[in-house]
Amino acid sequence: MRHPLSTTIVAVPALLAISSLAIAGGAQDEHDHHAGATNAPQAAPLDWRAEESGTLSNYVQLTSEKDFTKAGEAYFDPAGKWVIFQAVPRPADGSEPDQHYSMYVAKLARDAHGVVTGLEKPILISRPGSANTCGWFHPTQPWRVIFGSTLTPPADNQPAGYQRGSSRYNWQFPIEMDVVGGPIPSIYADLHDGFAPVSTQVFCTPVWSRPGYDAECSYSPDARFILYTQVDAKTGDGDLYIYDTTNQSHTPLVTKKGYDGGPFFSPDGKRITFRSDRRGDDLLQIYIADLVFDTDGAITGIANERQVTDNDHVNWAPFWDPTGTFLIYATSEISHRNYEVFAIEAPIGDASNKKPGELAKRRITFADGFDGLPVFSADGKMMMWTCQRGDVFPGEQRPSSQVWIAEVVSSLDPR
Repeated sequence: MRHPLSTTIVAVPALLAISSLAIAGGAQDEHDHHAGATNAPQAAPLDWRAEESGTLSNYVQLTSEKDFTKAGEAYFDPAGKWVIFQAVPRPADGSEPDQHYSMYVAKLARDAHGVVTGLEKPILISRPGSANTCGWFHPTQPWRVIFGSTLTPPADNQPAGYQRGSSRYNWQFPIEMDVVGGPIPSIYADLHDGFAPVSTQVFCTPVWSRPGYDAECSYSPDARFILYTQVDAKTGDGDLYIYDTTNQSHTPLVTKKGYDGGPFFSPDGKRITFRSDRRGDDLLQIYIADLVFDTDGAITGIANERQVTDNDHVNWAPFWDPTGTFLIYATSEISHRNYEVFAIEAPIGDASNKKPGELAKRRITFADGFDGLPVFSADGKMMMWTCQRGDVFPGEQRPSSQVWIAEVVSSLDPR
């Protein structure tokens, strides 16, 4: 899901793929033939602290280029105390970095006033050599996590993945990838005073096993359902499914032709958002839909699917704000070499008849390089995302992608 350097973030059929390439070393993609990107002049970088001063403050770089060659796609636990993220550890001098991302959890370090100052020591929770992506905390038992993992090194003879034209960048959807989960003893001990774990060893096992790639997973607010993407090993098409933990059933939600992925429940658990290559043009667009429930509370499908973006850009990694009234997401709208975070209203209620181009929208980030994979803490007071704002590690050409966090000082609602 990640890549060596050369990041074309166009046609990104999976959070695994998208976040990996974004995190991999940059958002600097090769020239793209869409939207006049070829040979487009590069504007002078903006003063991002000044541009963002009305909305974000107290920036902290959580992961370090000294520890990780690249890191990102981080998510909060329900209380905003721990985060889960994926990263490639920096190898010893003379050694090559790992080919795949590992999964980590870490506790947010805070000062005496409760202000985030960094991360405590990250804890590796994935197995050596495995490929990993898309972590998530259990909403009511936050010492448990789920994420996509191959558990063992993925085979080299994978089905054809994605490669755009003559680009050096390509990625695959490992058929060994399953949604795995388990308890994290260190988190349990932190949340239960006086508990001393006999062992800190993590035992993550498959939540289910199905043929093909299963990942991009997240829980419903009540923890009953897991929303995820499956990529069919034969067709390469990605669809959205619901897993019901009460009866271990799998229900298809979005199965139209073209990749659909990166789904998340709304805060009230009644809607979902996701990205789609529905048009088949390699430019992802954002959608939302209502969930349909039966009399027993089981999810049986979707209704009122609405397209949120409809443009000539790559729009991906949508995430709900805690009120469920707008989304934050990453887009190539500024440049394919400079992805930025935007906010856009969710077309519900009085806005239900608005077309994508009529929805209120605003730019949130203004730094040069990649900004993406934005998420809110449950209380909406912090935004965490992946970006290239740190120092350049000796011997490298540009800042690596790392996890950053900032306080939200005023509403990001675009309306």
